[in-house]
Amino acid sequence: AGKLTKVFGGAVALNHKVTAYEPTVAQKSELNKEEKKKIAKYAASLITPDDFVYLDAGTTTGLMLEYLAGIRAAFVTNAVSHAQTLAKMGIRVYLIGGELKSSTEAVVGSQAMQMIQMYHFTKGFFGTNGVSKRHGFTTPDPNEALVKQEAMRQTERCYVLADSQKFGMVSSVTFGVRCSA
Repeated sequence: AGKLTKVFGGAVALNHKVTAYEPTVAQKSELNKEEKKKIAKYAASLITPDDFVYLDAGTTTGLMLEYLAGIRAAFVTNAVSHAQTLAKMGIRVYLIGGELKSSTEAVVGSQAMQMIQMYHFTKGFFGTNGVSKRHGFTTPDPNEALVKQEAMRQTERCYVLADSQKFGMVSSVTFGVRCSA
C-alpha cells in the first residue's frame, strides 16, 4: 500500500514525524538502552590505534566510551562529559571550545567550528535526532547542525549512530544526507 519502506531487519513506516522538540540528555539516555549499547559496541570496534576520531555529543556516542578500554586512538569531541571520561581512561582527547548548550551538553558556535576546521579526522561518529530518506540526518538546533556538518566535512569516514526510534523522525535542521555506514 506504499506505507512502508524496507530497511535492514524489517520495515519502517513512511509517515514521518516532524518535531523541533529536543529531549535532554537524561531523557534520551533512558530510551532504547539495549539497542544503543549494541550500536555503540559495534561503532567502537571500528576504531583502530592509528585513528584520529571525532566523537560527537550524544547518548549513543557516549555509550561507545564503555567499549574503548585500551584503545590508542586520539579523540576530538564537542561533549564535555565524553572528554572527561576519555581523559580518565588515559586516552588522548581534545575538547572543542565554544558555547555549551545545556540540554545536550554539546559545545557549539563559531569557536567550535573554527577549531574543527583545523583537524582532519580519519573517522567520525555522530548522533542524530532523526533519519529520513527525504530529509537525511536531522537535529532541532541550527548551531549543532553547523558543528556536525563541519566535522563531517573534515572526516574521511563518517558514521551516524541511530537507534530504530530515530527512523522516520525529522527534526528542524538537516546536517547530513549520506554517511559511510
